[in-house]
Amino acid sequence: MMQDLLVRPAQPDDIALVAELIHELAIYEELGDSVSYCEEDIYQALFSERPAAEVLIGELNGKAEGFALYFHNYSTFLGRRGLYLEDLFVRPHARGKGLGKLLLKELAKVAVQRNCARMEWFVLDWNEPSIQFYKSLGAAPMDGWKIFRMTDEKIKELSHG
Repeated sequence: MMQDLLVRPAQPDDIALVAELIHELAIYEELGDSVSYCEEDIYQALFSERPAAEVLIGELNGKAEGFALYFHNYSTFLGRRGLYLEDLFVRPHARGKGLGKLLLKELAKVAVQRNCARMEWFVLDWNEPSIQFYKSLGAAPMDGWKIFRMTDEKIKELSHG
């Protein structure tokens, strides 16, 4: 059977869908307890006067089955911005049909149009299917780097110290 695949930019009326997909991703990554957004947060991040991020919605046979949330970063060494993929998710029943690849292909088109020097993202080290998928597209892991994170309380402590 022929699969009808489509990728489109998210619209303001997609906020509930984006929130649902984020929650499904968090459950898949075993981080469901970490989700603390409200739909208004997502709306502001995507559609305010100065959006923090953008989203592509992936559809399979007319039904939204995945998303890619991304934003720009900057490379001081390259002197150009990059495209950072925060989240890529395709619902389990829709995997293996080309939707994830199409989302990344559309993201690569955005990067080319915006003259981005690179695309980057993180992958959980236990997520071997995703690691193999990304490698099959030509992406390479960045060995020798550690990820550091500072969350709300520590940021506040540092800002006052």
